[in-house]
Amino acid sequence: MGKLDGRVVIVTGAGRGIGASLAKLMAAEGAKVVVNDLGVNVDGSGGASGPADGVVEEIRSAGGEAIANGDSVADHAAAERLVGTALEQYGRLDVLVNVAGILRDRMVFNLTEEDWDAVIAVHLKGTYNTTKFAAIHWRQAREGNYRLINFTSGSGLHGAPGQPNYAAAKMGIVGFTYSCANALGRYGVTANAISPGAATRMIGTIPQARTQGLNVDQQNDEMSPDNVAPAVLYLASEQSGWLNGRVIGAAGYRISLYNNPEPIREIVSTGPWDLDAAFANIERSFKPAILGRTAFGARPAEKKEAKES
Repeated sequence: MGKLDGRVVIVTGAGRGIGASLAKLMAAEGAKVVVNDLGVNVDGSGGASGPADGVVEEIRSAGGEAIANGDSVADHAAAERLVGTALEQYGRLDVLVNVAGILRDRMVFNLTEEDWDAVIAVHLKGTYNTTKFAAIHWRQAREGNYRLINFTSGSGLHGAPGQPNYAAAKMGIVGFTYSCANALGRYGVTANAISPGAATRMIGTIPQARTQGLNVDQQNDEMSPDNVAPAVLYLASEQSGWLNGRVIGAAGYRISLYNNPEPIREIVSTGPWDLDAAFANIERSFKPAILGRTAFGARPAEKKEAKES
């Protein structure tokens, strides 16, 4: 028996890279998969049905069950059609995996409004769009082991300097995931986020990837997108019902559990703050916890200047 036998899964952005690896492994483990992909370029331009159709063909050739879907997750009505496709074709929806994304990298002072809006639309609004309609179904169905799996990124968690739009979208997805974890649990839904690391066509376009020593060679077995899939497969399984509202890292041969944000230091006053006391106590308490531990705490002279793009 496969680990996802009988489960119906939507994977967005499943025509290439990580999404394709997920779709194929899930199908191999018994899931019926809706392979959603527009077949666009990395920046979101163009479009073709070939990538999604190709993944579906691979799945079917291996004895699995899948259908292709070309709806845009950035379009609210199209996202409703996407969820409707799973329900019409397979009669149910157990798992939604939001992978679809684009890149339009620039330093913040060079970033156009259009490039900001385009990235936010696909990543953040797209995740909301598909989740909304899946959640409507799950709320009505009520009984099940439903899974929402969203994709965040180290670019957001650690603040990639040349990706302000992408970083904002990916951190927005984390907050959105936390909210869904709190809101949807009563309907049998868990919501978690994956922070992946893999050699894909997207990461290969980022100058910082090479300057930071990341291996972006798509022939590198350790950094294959296939190595992200096992963690996602676990989250998609019925076995993962105990895990909710968390960020999981998956890169190479390592799977990580991120801590959720929580206060690490606190100062308290017995009444309205005296400014001199507030200034002194903030530095006395917070400074030792920050300086020397993160890039954000480094002095300007100690920080390597990011390449402007």
